[in-house]
Amino acid sequence: MDFGVVIQTDPPASKVIELTELAEANGFTYGWTFDSHVLWQEPFVIYSQMLARTQRMIVGPMVTNPGTRDWTVLASLFATLNEMFDGRTICGMGRGDSALRYINQKPTTLQTMVESMKVIKALVAGESVTYNGKELRIPWIPEGGGWDLPMWGAGYGPKALATIGEHCDGFILQLADPQILEWTMGTVRQAAERAGRDPDEIAICVVAPAYVGDDIAHQRDQVRWFGGMVGNHVADLVERYGKDGPIPKVLTDYIDARKGYDYDRHGRSGNPTTDFVPDEIVDRFCVLGTVEDHIRKLSELRDMGVDQFGIYLMHDNKEGTLEAYGRHVIPAINSGVTAESA
Repeated sequence: MDFGVVIQTDPPASKVIELTELAEANGFTYGWTFDSHVLWQEPFVIYSQMLARTQRMIVGPMVTNPGTRDWTVLASLFATLNEMFDGRTICGMGRGDSALRYINQKPTTLQTMVESMKVIKALVAGESVTYNGKELRIPWIPEGGGWDLPMWGAGYGPKALATIGEHCDGFILQLADPQILEWTMGTVRQAAERAGRDPDEIAICVVAPAYVGDDIAHQRDQVRWFGGMVGNHVADLVERYGKDGPIPKVLTDYIDARKGYDYDRHGRSGNPTTDFVPDEIVDRFCVLGTVEDHIRKLSELRDMGVDQFGIYLMHDNKEGTLEAYGRHVIPAINSGVTAESA
């Protein structure tokens, strides 16, 4: 199983670079960042330094969207980074939550997301596309000399999961609950089969806060924000499908006490609008506890078919958690330890 780290691009950018270097030194092979251009620093500028200061790390947004930047701008950014750094980029794609809502715009549609991915992927590959009624191609990419940009989609609801199964190279699930993983992963794979695709070719990526330590109460308080962030997406699903719809109740029932969401504290410890999240949800959605607890949960996810686990590193033990993973967790998971023996 691959391991990734997800970082917010808070200033100073040099700290983001340091954490990326530390992650690679500890066996992490993917470096991701949030992409909300007002809330945090511009990630594509920082990607250039993340790539320059690592040797093998694959780098990209988790996630970008089709509304913040023109699709041709995104294609040019990825293609330029790929030319500079041996094709070491990846694109996580969503409809645009914090990035667009924070500037008072609505997230894009799933259809727009699909169309944008096709355009971006083709342009980065050096192919021609029809865009805004004009045939376009990036002329500095030699024909047949472009790059295959992996396009991974993030989502929770049935339509989003079906879209990912039909069109994406990978599926990003932003929580580490095995029960919800089973349902979402199954939905993605069924959609892939209906579309005539090989479901085994779709990478499965689970991302969630991970915190290694002994003080479970402190860990929960540090990452409770995550249940609130997920709940913000779930609230949209409940509005669309209803509480008795197809969404598993473990994913919908806990938001009954939700009163809103503070985007100014998006993805941050201490967000007051996430206090409604119970300890049970924190424990199910995140990976907490001792090294042994982490190995036990991640071996279960690996055995379910997860190809990558990405750590949301938004808490007060960033370096300690990365080092614990490098010394203990990653070697154990990749040596084949089972959940029962952990």
